[in-house]
Amino acid sequence: MKTLALNILDIVQNSLRAKADEISIAITELAGSDSYVIEIRDNGVGITPEMLVNVTDPFITSRTKRKMGLGLSLLKHHATIAGGTVGITSEVTKGTTVTASFLYSHIDRQPLGDIAGVLRLLIASNPMINFTFIHKTDTGEYRFSSRETKEYLDIETFNDSGLLYDIGLMINGNLENINASGIDLTVINHD
Repeated sequence: MKTLALNILDIVQNSLRAKADEISIAITELAGSDSYVIEIRDNGVGITPEMLVNVTDPFITSRTKRKMGLGLSLLKHHATIAGGTVGITSEVTKGTTVTASFLYSHIDRQPLGDIAGVLRLLIASNPMINFTFIHKTDTGEYRFSSRETKEYLDIETFNDSGLLYDIGLMINGNLENINASGIDLTVINHD
């Protein structure tokens, strides 16, 4: 995976497979403390203690069609090479939290990439899931909630492509406002 946004997408897909209906993605990037942390929290079915011990092993997975689970192992690899760690806490029937830390200044830390595009994709393809996105930097904080946005707009789902496009622009615009420390907002062209 070339960007952290794609790592985030993969981990959130795990949350969706775990039947979560509340998923929070938090990014805290503090250049002043040389810290970059991603936390993904869900209220899914959780991971058993037996499975949790080896959950970052690529050959351990709960999937039945594919016998490899690369999402957590790739995230761990990317965090490790960038001077960080991955921690996973989970409680059966309560949910799971994945926390990845990186050294902000490390040359091998992947760029964030198109987080707005990832959020648009998740919201569009999972209309009944409540997504929260929080991004903190040294100079500010931005928060997006799909539930609050639906309530504000008085809509049931985000089924309008124009609205989804506008949400992406809004997210990117707000991230630029807190971008004193150099968030990479590059949109990856997938053509």
